[in-house]
Amino acid sequence: MTMRQTAQDLEARTAASEERAEFAEDVRYYLTQSPRQLPSRYLYDPLGSALFEAICHLPWYGITRAELALLAAHAGEILSRLPSLSTIVELGPGSGEKLRTLLQSAQPRRSALDVHLVDVSSAALRASTQALDSLDRVRVIGHATSYEAGLAEAAAQTAEGGRTLALFLGSNIGNFDPPGAAELLRNIRMALLEGDALLLGADLVKPAHQLNLAYDDPLGVTAAFNRNLLVRINRELQGDFEIGEFDHEAVWNARESRVEMHLRARRRQCVHIPGAGISITLEEGERIWTESSYKYRPAAILEMLAGAGFSLPTQWFDDGDTFALTLVEAA
Repeated sequence: MTMRQTAQDLEARTAASEERAEFAEDVRYYLTQSPRQLPSRYLYDPLGSALFEAICHLPWYGITRAELALLAAHAGEILSRLPSLSTIVELGPGSGEKLRTLLQSAQPRRSALDVHLVDVSSAALRASTQALDSLDRVRVIGHATSYEAGLAEAAAQTAEGGRTLALFLGSNIGNFDPPGAAELLRNIRMALLEGDALLLGADLVKPAHQLNLAYDDPLGVTAAFNRNLLVRINRELQGDFEIGEFDHEAVWNARESRVEMHLRARRRQCVHIPGAGISITLEEGERIWTESSYKYRPAAILEMLAGAGFSLPTQWFDDGDTFALTLVEAA
């Protein structure tokens, strides 16, 4: 083993230790709140990421198909708005399929591109990097960190004179509550220069029965995705959750315009999590709130982006008006 390999291995172990400590701290904090909750970002360990990719193929979950169709149809128009494009930064790239679709559909493309992928999930970064590595004249740089930190790292490596396109797709914006979404968009704007652009994908409000099926599918894949968060706590923090004693629950909250995912305890139980330094008692029927997925109306998307300092919007919608792709420039 070379000295460089040893240093890289030490750096990876240090990063993993820091991530474990942050996970333990968040589990300790959020499970002792009222109502009990867990941050949705922890759903995406390697198994969770694989389950989410399976969800994207379910007939009841149309977000991915709608967005891919829009990216393929409008790729040329999107990239033509940025003739001096040199850098793309994708926040939460997933499998890399969306960005690959955008770049392949916009062929021929002559200029070289630096592509920065930002995700807290190392598994997602590996998958997305592999999906993009074969593209011609594309250099892929991964950032296993938060969106804000990854944007800062990418900005520091961007060549002068070129324009940057930030991508926030998959309706990941819906995982943030309204104040959080507004703050994130302002941070994205601050990381960009005037004339740079943002491409935002957002799921739209639709009938409640469609939303409920999308988040509580008949095959139970979303339920497994949700319960896997408890599996992760058991594995990484030595918890003793009885996984089979929790029901997956998805609820459309029309007043807040969001789908909420919960894990509901089937019976009273005491749970010990030594790695987080806590023990909790869950009453029968008590819920742990694991995710919120906000849905938007087109005008609300434009208002949100304008408030963050973006202008010159262009919006595209899928055939069923279920999903919106919005391109804006940093004003």
